[in-house]
Amino acid sequence: MIDASRMRPSAHWPLLSAEAERLAGQSTRQLVDADPQRFANFSLRAAGLLLDFSRQRVDATVCKHLCELADQAQLRSAIAAMWRGDPINRSEGRSVLHVALRQPPG
Repeated sequence: MIDASRMRPSAHWPLLSAEAERLAGQSTRQLVDADPQRFANFSLRAAGLLLDFSRQRVDATVCKHLCELADQAQLRSAIAAMWRGDPINRSEGRSVLHVALRQPPG
């Protein structure tokens, strides 16, 4: 079961809000032009997909705060609980079955 205490307000939300305001004044073109390594730093290939965040209003500081927020929320353990089939659907007291729905038959 997911620990409800991890749902408390996070100090990272105000930080992320401030970063969003800071970046709102910059176009993605400005961010791309200012960082020749932006594509390399904000994209990755996984499972045959290209995930490209280089054209979004994010930077290293935003990514740091998002990762800290995910850690505080214990996201990794919640994902592991879903994969194990733990009863994380609080309203029905059962597993969410997202993983089972995406498995090949058998």
